[in-house]
Amino acid sequence: MLRFAAARLALIPPMLLGVSLLVFTMLRLGPGDPALDYLRLSQVPPTDAAIADARAMLGLDRAFAVQYLDWLRHALQGDFGLSYATRRPVLPELLGYLPATLELAGTALVVSLATSLPLGAWAAGHRGGWQDRLVRGIAVLGVSLPNFWVAFLLVAAFSVWLGWLPAMGSGTALHLVMPALAIGLMSLSVNARLLRASMLEVAGARHVLYARLRGLPERAVTRRHVFRNALVPVVTATGMHVGELLGGALVVETIFSWPGIGRYAVSAIYDRDYPVIQCFTLVMTVVFVLSNLAVDLVYAWLDPRIRLGGDAA
Repeated sequence: MLRFAAARLALIPPMLLGVSLLVFTMLRLGPGDPALDYLRLSQVPPTDAAIADARAMLGLDRAFAVQYLDWLRHALQGDFGLSYATRRPVLPELLGYLPATLELAGTALVVSLATSLPLGAWAAGHRGGWQDRLVRGIAVLGVSLPNFWVAFLLVAAFSVWLGWLPAMGSGTALHLVMPALAIGLMSLSVNARLLRASMLEVAGARHVLYARLRGLPERAVTRRHVFRNALVPVVTATGMHVGELLGGALVVETIFSWPGIGRYAVSAIYDRDYPVIQCFTLVMTVVFVLSNLAVDLVYAWLDPRIRLGGDAA
């Protein structure tokens, strides 16, 4: 298992290097001039002299390769520059918003798994019945609705009409309910359908038949031989859902005024705050890669063939 984890960790540095180069290039090739954006956020008139000074201060008057290597050298030391808008170091400011986003995404993931697994097992145990059709209908609805539209529907239902939940802000468990549901509904829907299909497939496998022939109780057969093996594709999908939850937080945090990294990043995108955008992309890449590493380890624990294949490589 340690060799399997080490092989996955070795892929992180080149991946981060590629992402940093891609983002740095795209921002420089995009429309607009970073010097003009800097002056606009600084509320400085964009005179020719001010533009020239800004370009020199930001290093935009140097060759592209020199700009990137200089930025990379500082980034490796944890220095991602100053935000154009706030004039504060980007990394500490961004990390200050990260716990709120992880709290929201983590809650959404827990709610998704705690709800989808029982629903998927319930649907598989009543194949063709009204329970199965109900779960599949919920899953189709959850996949079809975008998270921002779900957020608006939740606010209209539970804040405007019923008055049960606060529409904006943070600080209590009630503030978490609607944004977590909004970004977790799609993951819930996919996992429920995936577990249902996987359990139905595993239920017809030979090892399940042999377990029944040995006289094991049906409950034990379902729990030990069907449910556990059916979890393998769900665990794989969960790794992808982590990125979806973090990506969904970008819009949902803005709708609910949740003080997380997504809301901070959306403001930076509107302001064309280049240092914040670059740092945000790398931090999210690290979170996404580490989440997928954790999923790979759980996957290897559930299916030793994956771990043995990684060791052999």
